[in-house]
Amino acid sequence: MMKTITLAICAAGILTACSPGEPDNAEGPVVSAAEGPVNSPVDTTPTTGETTQTPGANSFTEAQARGAMEGAGYTNIGRLTQNEQGLWQGEGTKAGTKAMVSVDYKGAVTPQ
Repeated sequence: MMKTITLAICAAGILTACSPGEPDNAEGPVVSAAEGPVNSPVDTTPTTGETTQTPGANSFTEAQARGAMEGAGYTNIGRLTQNEQGLWQGEGTKAGTKAMVSVDYKGAVTPQ
């Protein structure tokens, strides 16, 4: 009987020690808006209306460049090659007119 009472007292002590008890109201750092300049979000504006090409290292694959041209309304796109300025170029048809078309590293599609 004494073992049972001792065991019950120990169990009650352990449960009391492990219970969450009162919430901790410790003060921490205050989170506020940045005071300095913040990076603007990524520009997702389509660049198909640009009239100038921007040379630069192009990470598009040929298939992605072809997709950009198709998205700009070109069809019957021939073989594409990448020139020394990083522009993907090839011949395509838009509104019944054949033209040389290029895609820069930003995805801007322009006729040559």
